[in-house]
Amino acid sequence: MSLSEQKQNDRRTVLITGGAKRLGATIARHFSEAGFHVLIHCHRSTEAAHALARSLPSAEVVSADLSKLDTIDRFVADLAIRVPNWTVLVNSAAIFEPDLADDLDPDIFRRSNAINAASPSLLSQAFLRHTRKGSQRRVINLIDQKIANTNPDFFSYTMSKHALFAATRMMAMHFARSSDRIYGLCPGAMLPSHDQHDAEHEQSGRMNLLRRLTSPDELAQAAVFLAKGHVASGATLFLDSGQHLLAQERDVLYLAREGGGGR
Repeated sequence: MSLSEQKQNDRRTVLITGGAKRLGATIARHFSEAGFHVLIHCHRSTEAAHALARSLPSAEVVSADLSKLDTIDRFVADLAIRVPNWTVLVNSAAIFEPDLADDLDPDIFRRSNAINAASPSLLSQAFLRHTRKGSQRRVINLIDQKIANTNPDFFSYTMSKHALFAATRMMAMHFARSSDRIYGLCPGAMLPSHDQHDAEHEQSGRMNLLRRLTSPDELAQAAVFLAKGHVASGATLFLDSGQHLLAQERDVLYLAREGGGGR
């Protein structure tokens, strides 16, 4: 074993799905700063993933198509053998496609539930099945403030995030007697989404109680904090400057375009 491989094995390792871009990439950087070896998962964003890995002191890229649900257990089992100190899983990968409460798109529904609900649940279960028991493992699922502040837009996406929230709570109950912890993190409108441009996000991102833009760094810092296990399993934290405490009748993307205040 080379010296670099030995150093890698000595570090705690985190896998971040969808870790090449956007929120996943920010989370990867913060875990790296906290001393973790970072596994950056990607599917199509291979160039961004490798560029990010090269910028971190201890990181590598792993590739998998998470829509192929029947391949997830083998992907995790092989990775657990190769990376013995893998103790944290951050399920960040997601798709955000529009459909409506009066017009559910069956294809969007299938994709949303596969990527946003089924795959993180299967990944979590496989992670807890194949990695080393007693190693204080942590699962952190990125959900959405929409679970508390629900509106009819992005109908299938929102249903899938409600399903992931329920899965997080149920798995935490099931593993309650172990040293493992299963958590949820609910971001608000942190980055331009769907077809927004930056100016639109500047307005919609402030549609919260504090009227401030919530930084992706805040979400990443919360993820690293949860990885330390100081919070009871099953907890879900909201990082949204109070957006989830409002009753917004539409997604803030549309509220901003309509000129509404979102309160």
